[in-house]
Amino acid sequence: MEIALRAVRDSDVPVFHRQMTDPEALRMAAFGPEGPSRPEDFAAYWRRLRATCAVLRTVLADGTVAGNAAVYGAAGEREVTYWIDRAYWGRGVATAALRALLAEVPERPLYARAAADNAGSLRVLEKCGFREAARARGFANGRGAEIEEVVLVLQGAADRPGAAAS
Repeated sequence: MEIALRAVRDSDVPVFHRQMTDPEALRMAAFGPEGPSRPEDFAAYWRRLRATCAVLRTVLADGTVAGNAAVYGAAGEREVTYWIDRAYWGRGVATAALRALLAEVPERPLYARAAADNAGSLRVLEKCGFREAARARGFANGRGAEIEEVVLVLQGAADRPGAAAS
């Protein structure tokens, strides 16, 4: 399967809406958008994202919209996030998409967060070089409760344990 990233198009937003309001995906991801279940609210949410994210991409799997990936936040504190359609889980799409995003954004450190029980997302982040930096508790919109989350960091190549000095 060929995985590619491209700029978000208006036509992607309804697909993202379907993907990000899937109850099973919301529960697993835990930290989804707060309440934009109506299409018009979701579209407004995406207009804000498009205006504020440092990098925001559509993930394509063999040319089909499979999800999205982004880098957001202030320089030095930027975080990555991604959302992959449940139909693509376990097929390497998230890992390939995140690797492509990281290649596009050389800034380090980068941070990520995942629900402590979201083994799939934690595995993706670790495969891409992120390492656990802390544990925290946060309110998870997708679960309607406070849960434990893992905070991960991706350092620059020279800062990573075992990296060769240049």
